[in-house]
Amino acid sequence: MRRAGLGDGAAAGNYGYTNSGYSVYEEENERLTESLRTKVSAIKSLSIEIGTEVKNQNKMLSDMDNDFDSTGGLLGATMGRLRMLSRGSQTKLLCYMMLFALFVFFVTYWIIKLR
Repeated sequence: MRRAGLGDGAAAGNYGYTNSGYSVYEEENERLTESLRTKVSAIKSLSIEIGTEVKNQNKMLSDMDNDFDSTGGLLGATMGRLRMLSRGSQTKLLCYMMLFALFVFFVTYWIIKLR
């Protein structure tokens, strides 16, 4: 029984495939393999860059969180002082407000007079 492509005319190293058909498929596989390799390399470098960017963003967020915590502490202390000031005598607060308004009035008058 004879098969197509096998027999006396076939070379020993190509396992019965004709040279033209086998080499075309092999070249196409090599080309597709190289294309896949470049795509995988591009995706790998992109994922590494994304990882680096995520690390930088996490560090920046951590720094911002620390800054907001310290600002919150400062604001809480200021609110505590204002609360204590408002609990004191109202005449003292009114006197401070009047002195501040008078100071602002004189500074404004002085700036206008120098023009």
